[in-house]
Amino acid sequence: MNIKKEILTMAEEAKKAAQILATTNTTVKNNALKEIAQGLKDNLSSLLEANAKDVTQAKEKGLSKAMIDRLTLTETRVQGMINNLYEVISLPDPVGNVAKMWQRPNGLKVGKIRIPLGVIAMVYEARPDATIEAAALCLKAGNSVILRGGSEAINSNLCLGKIMREALDKVGLPQKAIQVVSTTNREAVLALLEMEGYIDLIIPRGGEGLIRFVSEHAKIPVLKHYKGVCHVYVDDKADLKKAEEICFNAKVQRPGVCNAMETMLVHEQVAKNFLPSMLKRFKEAGVEIRGCPKTCAIFPEAKPATEEDWPAEYLDLTLAVKVVANINEAMEHIAKYGSNHTEVIVTEDYTRAWQFLERVDASVVLVNASTRFNDGNQLGLGAEIGISTSKLHAYGPMGLEELTTTKFIVFGQGQIRN
Repeated sequence: MNIKKEILTMAEEAKKAAQILATTNTTVKNNALKEIAQGLKDNLSSLLEANAKDVTQAKEKGLSKAMIDRLTLTETRVQGMINNLYEVISLPDPVGNVAKMWQRPNGLKVGKIRIPLGVIAMVYEARPDATIEAAALCLKAGNSVILRGGSEAINSNLCLGKIMREALDKVGLPQKAIQVVSTTNREAVLALLEMEGYIDLIIPRGGEGLIRFVSEHAKIPVLKHYKGVCHVYVDDKADLKKAEEICFNAKVQRPGVCNAMETMLVHEQVAKNFLPSMLKRFKEAGVEIRGCPKTCAIFPEAKPATEEDWPAEYLDLTLAVKVVANINEAMEHIAKYGSNHTEVIVTEDYTRAWQFLERVDASVVLVNASTRFNDGNQLGLGAEIGISTSKLHAYGPMGLEELTTTKFIVFGQGQIRN
């Protein structure tokens, strides 16, 4: 069977499965998620063994440390996947919720009810944990899903796919509700993008190159974010001790993810007090600093920043730093170079905090907290299938509700239109 026919068969089976999932009750869906969690526990050694093969091959290919970090599974990370499954189980099922009802003058009762999207395809890189997150959220929201992970994670994803198929079978749901593409051939991605009429939504998750490739070739709606150029602005009214902890966490805790800080903006009135100790701490943690002229004057060990640094998504231990005159300059910089992903202000001034919240356009805007909180699990969604920086139909982390839509329902008593 050639690749296009194989993907078409998967899409046809996914559509059949989606029709069953759309009317599957919450208890059955939750039981399936519990079985997946148990499967992860029971198959831990084989999963870590499969992942070790992927990591070894990734190192041999010379993939970046950030990419290898995303790829690597540990017992702790697998337990995190299990915890996320139980978070999703605990969340209310959005399917079937009647959002609102109203009555028209002619007596018609009109409402909106939440329904699954149908069939979702996800194309992603080096994130075995994303395989479980995507499957869990799609299943709970009543959608079937086709998962096409990167070639670097193929062994891990095939192992996860087997675990999930067995779990679905145990509760009587169709195994084709969750499918993992077994080929690493890029032709499979192109075939998925052409499955108009079978797949309802494509979600790419990975580097900017992957997302642009999907967006340019898809014949199906795409929900995306190109990159995460995230800023933290340290205001002159900031608690500098608090600011130091927030900035350090935002950059260093996990630099290879899309919600890590890439540029730090500092008010000129606190720059001389804040930057020396802050940048020294960054340097000791292995962070390369690329600073504006004022930053370099305060911290001579910084490399001079170029224009290319301000819109850069490093996904590594590199940080751009700029001293700004005031909050307005900070917001102007964010508007010019930001990617609508995550933006932070550190300030004790209530008025400025609200000014920043209202004027900065990003999927998540935070006051006095790390950029790393732009995450479905951290925001109480249980898990996320991705972060959208496009505004149709979702903006920000996509949890259960964002994987559904609404349709109109109308109750009449024999009304006809004149």
